Amino acid sequence: MQEEDVLAEFRASKALLEGHFLLSSGRHSAHYLQCARVLMDPMRASRLAAAIAATLPRELRKDITRVVSPAMGGVIIGHEMGRALGVEAMFVERPTGTFELRRGFALEPGDKVLMVEDVVTTGLSSREAIKAIEEAGGEVIAAAALVDRSMGNADLGVPFYPLIALNFPTYAEDELPPELAATPAVKPGSRAKP
Repeated sequence: MQEEDVLAEFRASKALLEGHFLLSSGRHSAHYLQCARVLMDPMRASRLAAAIAATLPRELRKDITRVVSPAMGGVIIGHEMGRALGVEAMFVERPTGTFELRRGFALEPGDKVLMVEDVVTTGLSSREAIKAIEEAGGEVIAAAALVDRSMGNADLGVPFYPLIALNFPTYAEDELPPELAATPAVKPGSRAKP
């Protein structure tokens, strides 16, 4: 799947929004990717996961024994990645502010894990999820995402395979351009501002 094909999937599902958005990272942007919308069609989610799986080196794919994603945004794409790779998928969540496995999910010592996100902006959630996976006994051998919005700056500590990199500018509160500062920010994501 080429970049234009991926963007066509986002446009078709009305998942590429324009306006003034407050991202879960706390930064502001004139563009927002509502991955929940692009993933709400099971066939589209399956196609996108298969495309991500195709970006992974063959040797890496065969080593993966589990897929783990952070809730909420990574749950659907993580599940579809498990399907694409033929391995179990589970997720970590933050019941008390720190990611952990719950709901009977458990990793076996030596499990080789692919951590999957929907969107990576700063990499904070990804790093927190990786830490929780390692604390639960898994070895994160790579990370993947539908979209890398970090402008190539997210260091996850493992090889990172995004399906697409979209480099819409993001801004701190004190560096907003006038056109964004003139309109109220909308927070369409699922996580409270840090």
